[in-house]
Amino acid sequence: MNKKLLSAALLAMVMVVGAGCGQKPTAAPASQETAQNQNEQSDVNAAQPDDSNGSDASQGDDANNTNNQVDKPDQKADEPADQKQMIEVYYTDPQEMELKKSEKEIHFKKDSDKYQEAFKALQDSGNSELIPLWGKMELKSMEVKDGAMTLDIHMPDEARLGAGGEQFALDALSQTMFQFKEVQTIELLVDGQQVESLMGHVDLNHPMNRN
Repeated sequence: MNKKLLSAALLAMVMVVGAGCGQKPTAAPASQETAQNQNEQSDVNAAQPDDSNGSDASQGDDANNTNNQVDKPDQKADEPADQKQMIEVYYTDPQEMELKKSEKEIHFKKDSDKYQEAFKALQDSGNSELIPLWGKMELKSMEVKDGAMTLDIHMPDEARLGAGGEQFALDALSQTMFQFKEVQTIELLVDGQQVESLMGHVDLNHPMNRN
């Protein structure tokens, strides 16, 4: 009887020990898996670059770019806009028999520039049937002040015309310039000096007055 009890007790102990040994393998993989996950997470974190400084730098660059993109004032805003005007310009025919009127469009920025553009139109008709009478003249300066226009020209020898051509030249100048209502007189100088006659045939008034 005592032997049976002893055998039963031993058997029970073996079963308890066996049961304990059987539970240990199930716990081990869980702890190993947790450790493995932690290691993997550490590896992932280590593999990712630290862009905190880069983000700050990027934000700084964006801020600089934003500042650089601030609209700058238009440096040309103060410049006057281009203007254009149709004017009457006077030439002669190839035989210098009469004065011919033509219309031309001039372009200018300031009102004070339109008179020079009108003089340039007197120098070139763009038409072989309309002969400019001022084509070979050199304009040295031009000013309009209080209704008085002053022109200073240089006249090469090849610019000289006969008596008829000289009168047509003066008429072409006066009729072209007096179409601007603000121009009341024209003072024509040659190399800065008043001359009795532009080309030696017709008396030159100082100044020429609007009729």
